[in-house]
Amino acid sequence: MTHPVRLTAAITHEGPWVVARCLEVDVTSQGSSLDQALDNLREALALYFEDMDLTERPATPILAPITIELPQP
Repeated sequence: MTHPVRLTAAITHEGPWVVARCLEVDVTSQGSSLDQALDNLREALALYFEDMDLTERPATPILAPITIELPQP
């Protein structure tokens, strides 16, 4: 039996790749497009959780913007 679990993906561009990282667990995937990166992340997460005891759901991260000062180039 399956049930849906909502997780959070952070998306970045690294060179020619779109990288998708799950913020609740340490799983990352990539693809040549946003859709492909997310599809690959879904597949990687399914494999990650495949043999895991899911009595507890992963904690939802708190997302907060921060500002830092960097030297001028």
